[in-house]
Amino acid sequence: MEKLSYRTLINGDIPPWVMRFIKHTGKAINTYSMIRENETVLLSASGGKDSLALALALSIRRSWLPIDYTLKALMINWIEHPIPEEYRDLLHTYFSDLGFDFKIVDEHQFPESFKGTFNCYLCSRNRRRVLFNYCEQEGIELVAMGHHLDDLVETSLMNLCFRGNFASMQPVQPFFDGKINIIRPMIEIHEAVTKRLAEAYDLPVIKPVCPYDQTNIRSKLKPIVKEFAHLDKYSREHIYHAHQFPPRM
Repeated sequence: MEKLSYRTLINGDIPPWVMRFIKHTGKAINTYSMIRENETVLLSASGGKDSLALALALSIRRSWLPIDYTLKALMINWIEHPIPEEYRDLLHTYFSDLGFDFKIVDEHQFPESFKGTFNCYLCSRNRRRVLFNYCEQEGIELVAMGHHLDDLVETSLMNLCFRGNFASMQPVQPFFDGKINIIRPMIEIHEAVTKRLAEAYDLPVIKPVCPYDQTNIRSKLKPIVKEFAHLDKYSREHIYHAHQFPPRM
């Protein structure tokens, strides 16, 4: 089946299921007061389906609102696993069409400070370091990440089962006493929705290289979460609502 052009969505030809996705993303933004007028939002663009879907939602939603906000996107090109050259042009075109100021930066995935050690925690910390340094240079206070409801559920189960606490990723997560806030507008969206979007439309998805994406704990929890959903289709939502998340201050 030939994929549809994402430009049809930009031009307003939006089927009901995509409309629900965009509005549901907007609902979370409003609930947690994630984005305010005249702010600059930096999207952490991995090139995967989730961050590209979030870019689409943020852009189209902005065109509907009586307020405006600035959209930027930063993609980290790990030198050890570089982005194929043909995808650079596709990504630049995609983000330009959506009204993003898009930039790719080259960084080492395994910096010397890791001393030969590498795991999911260190990789995540390294990514945040690059993002936060860029925010400091550009005076940006908001970083949007493409985490969805399944990510939250998996994180909750990881912390509960292996660390003995019920912490999870938050819709709004402040750093440095609130000088920078990570926001997760798709926190109520099922991963199946972003997957369907990438299958239906020609998003320039490039799977980020991860040495552990098939063997880490998160990947092993995915089928367990699906089994929960077979027992109760709202199991993800139940875990989400078990948390008490505050809005952005």
